[in-house]
Amino acid sequence: MAPATQFEAAQPPSDAISALVFAPGTSKRLLVSSWDKNVYLYEVANGTDEANLIGTFEHRAPVLDVCFGASPDEAFTAGVDRQVKRIDLTTGEQTVLSKHSESVRCVVYSTEHSLLISASWDGTLHVHNTADPSQTPLTIPLPGKPHALAASPSKLVVAMTARLVHIYDLPTLSKTLSSQQPQQQPPPQPWQTRESSLKFLTRAVACMPNDAGYATSSIEGRVAVEWFDDSAESQARKYAFKCHRQAVPEDEGGGGGDVVYPVNALAFHPVYGTFASGGGDGTVALWDAEAKRRMRQYQRFPDSVAALAFSGDGKYLAIGVCPGFETGMEDYSGEGRTKVFVRELGETEAKGKGAK
Repeated sequence: MAPATQFEAAQPPSDAISALVFAPGTSKRLLVSSWDKNVYLYEVANGTDEANLIGTFEHRAPVLDVCFGASPDEAFTAGVDRQVKRIDLTTGEQTVLSKHSESVRCVVYSTEHSLLISASWDGTLHVHNTADPSQTPLTIPLPGKPHALAASPSKLVVAMTARLVHIYDLPTLSKTLSSQQPQQQPPPQPWQTRESSLKFLTRAVACMPNDAGYATSSIEGRVAVEWFDDSAESQARKYAFKCHRQAVPEDEGGGGGDVVYPVNALAFHPVYGTFASGGGDGTVALWDAEAKRRMRQYQRFPDSVAALAFSGDGKYLAIGVCPGFETGMEDYSGEGRTKVFVRELGETEAKGKGAK
């Protein structure tokens, strides 16, 4: 079995990382969005411990999220400029797909339904038909400000303020959008509405690749795992646990207390269904969702872990590291401290005990 290796991407962003994502399938392309108003495209070179910068795409304002589209040559971005954009990664051409009235926090692409969904701090979702960019997006009002968004093969999970979680059925959204005049119909209702299992603000959400459920994390060092099936039996399986905390040393007046860090990032392994979490404590941990246990914790990174992503084939884990906002925004600078690490996983490194 090949040993795991870890390396840094060349020419990282100059300010905080907002998101990173690998291209679908076996592509080794990696997109990183940043507060420095750019999106960076890297490629992990075959047979080497290198991730080389192959393109930079400038925006007018900080970019808050990025995702790939139907191919490794297509990307979509969300930003403080209130716009949802499509980028042709081959030509660099940028096209505005829709405009929100406030910053766009999240963007996610559903491969199964060819839908692009954006979530804005204006309290709306925009559902775009990427096969026909000229079509007006479907607007869905939300009861709160969205902070995290994730899609499974059939569901869309929106985590908002006030511990609100809405789950939408993607086939229903697709059907509504393809109807004759979707804007004249009442907006689709959530398939389910839930209250977060976590008491504090949701920081990240990620869906299980087998379409069974999702995980959420909070600013208060906790992760919750839930299932979509709303039967009493399935709901009894949901659980939450503490993580990304450090004991305060006795000589600092610890007295058994913990320093609690936000859990900024979650990512499910596409093959094994285990998941990674990254926190303000600068650590990344791997968890077995079924067995409810931590599999491993990696050596601490130099700064807060802002974003995580597994490659489509599950062979790589990308880690975005930069100074966190835990201590406030005064004199913040990510210059020289923002890094993108890529870890090539060992063959069974992310395989849970329960996995067959």
